[in-house]
Amino acid sequence: MRIHRHRIRRPTLHIPQYRVNQKIKSPEVRVIGSQGEALGVLPIEEAIKLAEVKEMDLVEVSPKAEPPVCKILDYGQFKYQKEKEAKKSKAQSAEVDIKGIRLSVRIGVGDLQVRLKQALKFLEQGDKIRVELPLRGREKAHRDVAQQVMVDFLEQVKAVYPVRIEQESKYVAGRFTMVVARS
Repeated sequence: MRIHRHRIRRPTLHIPQYRVNQKIKSPEVRVIGSQGEALGVLPIEEAIKLAEVKEMDLVEVSPKAEPPVCKILDYGQFKYQKEKEAKKSKAQSAEVDIKGIRLSVRIGVGDLQVRLKQALKFLEQGDKIRVELPLRGREKAHRDVAQQVMVDFLEQVKAVYPVRIEQESKYVAGRFTMVVARS
């Protein structure tokens, strides 16, 4: 049988862990009833007994409060609700990629149009674009020409979509870079 060493590990949902019943460490807690009514500050033993009488669990919902806040509720149902909320929030959060577009000082009109189409397609999909313009050899002496190519490219993109510049065009280590996103 073949051993799979490079399986894709999908990140698990981040669901906070709650202390329940005997796992609660504090000697006294502020208790909230199953209907949302405040029952006051009680010793932990009394609060657990109160929850057992109602055939429910005592769950520590706010451990950092002074004293910790505990709620009387059905822990299984509570955990299921939290998992559902985590899945929903994960589904609603869209990941934004940064796509790269590389220009050059001597780029031709046709090549510039191809790069422009790529950039517009990436912006249409909701991604950000990183525009790079590396300078080689004697091109480094003519930064003003390279800067003008970047400005012209940005103007052509702005003609189609309203964009915001997340990182201004700057020269670092022999290349101009700029990050642009759709606004």
